[in-house]
Amino acid sequence: MTTFDEREKSFEKKFEHDQELQFKVKARRNKMLGLWAAGLLGKSGADAEAYATEIVMADFEKPGDNDVVHKLMRDLAAAGKPMEDHTIRKQAERLLPEAKQQVMSETH
Repeated sequence: MTTFDEREKSFEKKFEHDQELQFKVKARRNKMLGLWAAGLLGKSGADAEAYATEIVMADFEKPGDNDVVHKLMRDLAAAGKPMEDHTIRKQAERLLPEAKQQVMSETH
């Protein structure tokens, strides 16, 4: 194997690792977002955890965050707690650094 081949493999592994970390961070952020919304909906304990899992799973419907945001908007509105999409997106932005820190501390 040439040095070029070794470097290429190294870059591929790093890219794969980075993609995996991004996926984990986003899933963690969505779980935290689900727990936040669960609190607004009056859920706690196992109900809150189950709802947070629903939010994580909602992210697999379509690329991007729209599926998660729209689910949260629908659920909050149905509970009489309507919320604008930009408010939910801002909360997601606030949770992202903490989610990243948690995932990074678990992987090291």
